[in-house]
Amino acid sequence: MSTFNANEAENLEDIEKQFAVVAVEQAETYWNLLTKVPGSRLRLTRYDDEIYNTFMEHFPEFRDVEKLKKFSEQDIKNKTAKDRWRKFCALYEKTIEDYNFGTLLRTDSTQEYGQFSTCFVVRIQFYAFEIARNKHGLNDWAAAKK
Repeated sequence: MSTFNANEAENLEDIEKQFAVVAVEQAETYWNLLTKVPGSRLRLTRYDDEIYNTFMEHFPEFRDVEKLKKFSEQDIKNKTAKDRWRKFCALYEKTIEDYNFGTLLRTDSTQEYGQFSTCFVVRIQFYAFEIARNKHGLNDWAAAKK
């Protein structure tokens, strides 16, 4: 029996498509939830408070609600940011199931998911941003929009 080596594995297009489908389904589910319940009333995990506090500790720039509300993909994916995020994500490796699973995140909390307002991140990054946005009421508009 051979062992699987992720570093030598081929990127199979069908597998990548399946991951993309799951990410889109998760985004649709979250958006449908936000349109029914104000984000400020949601808990995404049982660790919301811990994730929020750790996010604010590691990324104090996002205490500025305007930066939390809207950021560019480059803000979280440049070399320095990637190093910081890697350390943050590692904190949740044993706590958050599928913490590093690919997920879609809105770069602008005043917009719905869309081609120019969405980026691909790992799940713990999604939780960090969306928990913080919900705590600050930045997603409440979606439920009020009805």
